[in-house]
Amino acid sequence: MPAEGRPGGDRASSDGGAARPAGPTALRIILGIQLRRLREAAEISPVQASQAIRGSTSKISRLELGRVGLKERDVADLLTLYGVTDSSDREQFLSMVRQSNEPGWWYRFADLMPEWFQDFVGLEEAASRILTCEVQFVPGLMQTEQYARAIATSGHPELATEDAEWRVTLRMRRQKVLHRPSPPKLWAVIDESVLHRPLGGRDVLLDQVDHLLELTTLPHVTLQVMPLSLSGYAAEGAFTMLRFAEPELPDIVYIEHLTGAFYLDKRDDFERYSRVFDQVTVDAYTPRETRQLLMKARAAL
Repeated sequence: MPAEGRPGGDRASSDGGAARPAGPTALRIILGIQLRRLREAAEISPVQASQAIRGSTSKISRLELGRVGLKERDVADLLTLYGVTDSSDREQFLSMVRQSNEPGWWYRFADLMPEWFQDFVGLEEAASRILTCEVQFVPGLMQTEQYARAIATSGHPELATEDAEWRVTLRMRRQKVLHRPSPPKLWAVIDESVLHRPLGGRDVLLDQVDHLLELTTLPHVTLQVMPLSLSGYAAEGAFTMLRFAEPELPDIVYIEHLTGAFYLDKRDDFERYSRVFDQVTVDAYTPRETRQLLMKARAAL
C-alpha cells in the first residue's frame, strides 16, 4: 500500500483537519436522519407523520432521505408530534432547517444541472474525503479548463456552445474545494489509457499532465495510475466514494451513467466498493511511481 495508508480509513481519521460547517445538502440529509430517528423513537408511523403535515407517506420518505427541502412549518409540526417541546431544542432544529434552505454556490448553475448532479455537487462540497476511480477521463476535480472544454464539446472545443462553457465554468468552480482552508483529502486512481487519450489535441493533454504533476505536490492529494496490464480487473467502471466528518452522514458511493446516477449509502455497498478501491490502489503504481510515469508521458508528448 502507499505510505498514506488505507484509502478507506475510519471516520475519525478521515476528516481532513478541522471540522467545517455542513453545507445545505449535507444539512438536509442530517435533518432527515434526525427526523426519522425522532419519529421511530416516538413510535409514530409514516402515515401519522404525513397526516400531521398534510402530506403523503412518500413526502415523509423523501424528507427523511434528505431528497427534498424542508419547510419550517412542516418540521415544527413534526417536532410537536414527536414530543420535542423544549424551546431551545426546537429553535436549534429550526435554525438548521433555515441553513439547509440557503442556496449553495452551485444553484446559479441549476438550469444546466439535473437534480441528481446538484445533490452530488453539494455532497462533494461537504465531504472530508473523496476517493475516485476513473477509467476514461481525468477526474473532474483535477481537469484543466481546456481539457474540461474538450470533454464538454466531445473533442471539438472550437464548437463550444454557451451551455458547454457554463459546464466548464461549473467544473472549474467545483475545484475550489481543493484549495480552501481544511480541504478534503482527494485520492484518485486513473487508468493509464487516460494519459494516451489526446482529448483536445497534444497541447491540451500536455497541459493536463503538467497540472496533474502540480496537484500531486499538494499534501491532501494522492494520485495513482493503474497500469494498462491490470486495467478493468478490480474496478469494472468509474465510481466515487464520499466520506464525511459528520457522524450522522452515511458514506456514499456515487456512480454516474448517461441518464442519471446511483447513490449507494448502505454499509454493505460502501464496504464492497471500499474493498475494490483498496485493491486498485494495491494494483496501481505508487504515488511516487505515478509521478515518474507522468513525467515520462509528458516527455513522450
